[in-house]
Amino acid sequence: MNINVKSEGNKKWIELDGRLDTTAAPQLGEVIEKELQEPVKELVIDMEKCAYVASSGLRVILQAQKSINRVQGSMVVKNVNETVMEVFEMTGFSDILTIE
Repeated sequence: MNINVKSEGNKKWIELDGRLDTTAAPQLGEVIEKELQEPVKELVIDMEKCAYVASSGLRVILQAQKSINRVQGSMVVKNVNETVMEVFEMTGFSDILTIE
């Protein structure tokens, strides 16, 4: 998986390219943890090029949401494909996350 990070002030965009599986989830977790060391009020996770999400990937996304909530920020998950959206809906993540 390729993970690209863009910053603008206190807003971060994390673009995912590939499969968010058990191999890639820890890598994403490290990136998010590092990026949230700085003051972040808005986090955008762009999943346009993410074809698959495993349960380990869901945990990382949920942890990111909890971390951003602690600093009273907002998180948006964007460009989710149909397959990943089905996973979000089946697991109840579509009720927890802001998905655009």
